[in-house]
Amino acid sequence: MKRLALVGYGKMGRMLESMAGESGFEVVLRLDIDNNANGEGFTPENFKGVDVAIEFTAPDIAPTNLLPLARLGVPTVCGSTGWFQRLDEIAAAFNATGAPLVYGPNFSIGVNLFARVVAEAARLMARQPAYEAWAWEIHHSQKKDAPSGTLLKLVADMREAGYTANVDVGSNRAGRVPGTHEIGFDSSADTITLRHTARSREGFARGALWAANWIGGKTGVHEISRILFEDSKE
Repeated sequence: MKRLALVGYGKMGRMLESMAGESGFEVVLRLDIDNNANGEGFTPENFKGVDVAIEFTAPDIAPTNLLPLARLGVPTVCGSTGWFQRLDEIAAAFNATGAPLVYGPNFSIGVNLFARVVAEAARLMARQPAYEAWAWEIHHSQKKDAPSGTLLKLVADMREAGYTANVDVGSNRAGRVPGTHEIGFDSSADTITLRHTARSREGFARGALWAANWIGGKTGVHEISRILFEDSKE
C-alpha cells in the first residue's frame, strides 16, 4: 500500500482516512494544529517513506503547508482553496525540487464533469444575445472564501468558451450546506438552469484520492480539471 500523509485532520482529513484503504493507501502521518501549529511537523524524519501528502486546511494556512512540502520534495495533492493568488510562488517552489503538485478549486469528479457541461452551454449561448446569465453558489457558514473558487472557475470556463456577456455572480454562506453551484441563462421566453449539488464531502475525498494515485511518477504542477479527463476525446 502507498504511504499517505494527511496535512490537516479536520472533517476532510478524517473522511480521507476512512476512505484511504479502498484506494490503496495507508495513512502514516497526520498533521494538525496539535502537532504542527508552527510547522514543526515538516521534518525529513516525519516524511521519510511518504509517497504522497494530501493537504486540506484553509486559505490562509495552505501556503504555509505547501511551501515546506515543496522543500521536502513531497508529491502533494492540495484540496484547499482561496490561496491561488500565491500560485506562482507555490508552483515555483515545487518545480525547484521536482516534486509534483495537483491543486484545484474543487476535487469532486461530479463538479468537474459539471464544469464541462457549463462550458459547452456557454459556448452555445455565446451567440444568443436574448439571454442573460447568472452564477450562484451556497456553502456552509464555515467556508472562508466567497464566492467559492469553484464558482469563479466556472465563470472563467464560460469566458474561455467564448461567452462575453455579463454574468451576475452571487454567493451565500449558511448552515452546513456541503456546496451547491448553479449557472443559469434567462430570456423573456424561458429559463435554463444548470445545477450541481453535493450531498457530502465524499465526492471531494474521492477526487483527492484519485489524484493521489495519479500523481505517482509525475513532475510539474497540475490543475485537477486538466488531468481528470485527460484520456477523454476533446
